[in-house]
Amino acid sequence: MKQYFEDIHIKTNGQSLIDITDKVLELLEKASVKNGIINLSIQHTSASLIVQENADPDVQKDLIHFFNKIAPMNLENYIHKSEGRDDMPAHIKTALTNTHLTLSFKNKKLILGTWQGIYLFEHRLKPHNRIILTHILGD
Repeated sequence: MKQYFEDIHIKTNGQSLIDITDKVLELLEKASVKNGIINLSIQHTSASLIVQENADPDVQKDLIHFFNKIAPMNLENYIHKSEGRDDMPAHIKTALTNTHLTLSFKNKKLILGTWQGIYLFEHRLKPHNRIILTHILGD
């Protein structure tokens, strides 16, 4: 059994979904592990990780629109507002999505569906530097 750790650093440009699938695949190539699992953990409470369709960019637009409707950026709705109108809604969106993903890989190939990709879901409006810890475990 072998383990491999590495951080992925992403500079976001505000609220968006950023496809990080290729970065994850690069790590699998670097690791001396052929078969196993990879755990991704974003170390932030105002951004998240999701597996989502990667074929039609309208899906990403609709997801952002939907999450903005269920967690509106209206300061009157929240007690916590010290970091601006997008702060508490970002925490809510993170709570409704994922901060960790665990995926299997076989022969250094990530096991995803045909139209699936791995995304960092940035919930804040301004650019941020995000860190995703990766832990690869296998043989």
